[in-house]
Amino acid sequence: MKSQIIATIAALVPYVLGFPHLADFPEYRSLAGLSQEEVRAVTRQYGGNMPGPQPLPPPITDTSGKLVNDAAHPFKPLRPGDIRGPCPGLNTLASHGYLPRNGVVTPAQIITAVQEGYNLGHQFASFLCYTAFIADGNHLTNLMTIGQNTTTHGQPTTGINTHGHFEGDASMSRDDAFLGNNFNFNETLFDAFQEAADAVGGGLLTFPAVVLNRQIRNNDSIARNPQFTFESPRFLGAIAESAFIFAMFVSNQTVDNQTPLTIDAVRHFFDIHRLPDGFHRRQGPFEFPLIENLTFSIVDLAGAKPGRNNGVNNFIVDEQDLGTVRFCYVYQKQVNFTATLYPDPTPELRAAIKQNLLTYYQALGKPECEQFFPFGR
Repeated sequence: MKSQIIATIAALVPYVLGFPHLADFPEYRSLAGLSQEEVRAVTRQYGGNMPGPQPLPPPITDTSGKLVNDAAHPFKPLRPGDIRGPCPGLNTLASHGYLPRNGVVTPAQIITAVQEGYNLGHQFASFLCYTAFIADGNHLTNLMTIGQNTTTHGQPTTGINTHGHFEGDASMSRDDAFLGNNFNFNETLFDAFQEAADAVGGGLLTFPAVVLNRQIRNNDSIARNPQFTFESPRFLGAIAESAFIFAMFVSNQTVDNQTPLTIDAVRHFFDIHRLPDGFHRRQGPFEFPLIENLTFSIVDLAGAKPGRNNGVNNFIVDEQDLGTVRFCYVYQKQVNFTATLYPDPTPELRAAIKQNLLTYYQALGKPECEQFFPFGR
C-alpha cells in the first residue's frame, strides 16, 4: 500500500508543479527540449529508476557463423504497443527476442544484440548505437526506443526514427519524412532492390546491385523531395546501411564481398522483421576496417556526395562535408548536434550527458580523432 501511495504522489508531481503535459512521461523519452523545471518534475516521477550512464558491454567471445534463428529466439508477431521503426536489423532482432520485444531498449542491449544476431563488430556496434543514443535516448534512465515516435498526452516520444537525429532521407525501404511515412515499410521503394538486382545482378543483390540500389534511392529523393538532406552523419549512415545488408543479411557468409543475396532474404528483414529459416550469422565480426572499406567503395562507385536539395532536382553539394567525410566528422557533428538539444541541462542531466559523450568517443576507438567537450571536461 505504501508503495502505491508513493507512486500515486509521484504521478501527480507534474500537475502540482504546473506541468500537466508531462504526466505519464515515458522513461524512454528523450529529455531534450525540456526546461530545467520540467526535467526536475519528470525525474521525480522516475524515483529510483534512474541508473544513468552505463559502461559499454564486453564484446561477445564466440564470433563464429552459428545458427541464430534457433529455438531460443523464435519469431513472434507484434503485440499491441510494441514499437518498431526504420531499422530492419533492429526490428528483426526485437521480433526474435534478441532485443526486448516491446522495442524499449538500453544501449548495452543493442550493442550485444547486433553482435549476437549479425556479428556486427563490438567497436562499430558501440559507435553506431551511441550515435543514436546521445541524441534520441534518455540520459537519466538509460532507455530509448528502436523506432517510431509515439505520443503521451500529446507530447512526442523520441526514438531512432526521429527525423534529423539518426534517421534520415534516402532510406532503402522507408520514405523521406517530408514525403510522408518515414518508419513503415514502403513496397514501391523496396522494388528498387529488384530493379537493381535484375539490371546488374542476375536477379541477385550482388555488390554492383547494392551500389546501383543506392544510386536509385539517392536519385529518387533528389527528384521528389525539395527538402532532401544528405549530409553527415546521415550521408555515411545511409551508405553504411547499404553495406550492412550486403555484409550481414546473407546466411553464414564469409568475408568475401561478392557473396550474392536474394531478394526474398532481404524482404524477410525489411518487410516482416523475421530471420529467414535456418539463418546463420556471418563468419567473423563486421568491424571498422571492413565497414570503412565497403562503405567508401560504395561512395566511390555510386558517385554519392553529401549535400542537400534547394527544391526538387536541385542538389547542392556540401563542400565542407565532401572534404571531411570520415567517421571522425560524424562523431564531431553528432556531438555538436546533441549540444544544441540540451542548451541548459540540470546539473544531474549535464553529468549524465558528459559521461555518455565520453563513452561515445571511446566507442569511436580512433585516437587520431579530436575529442569534444561541449558540456565541459
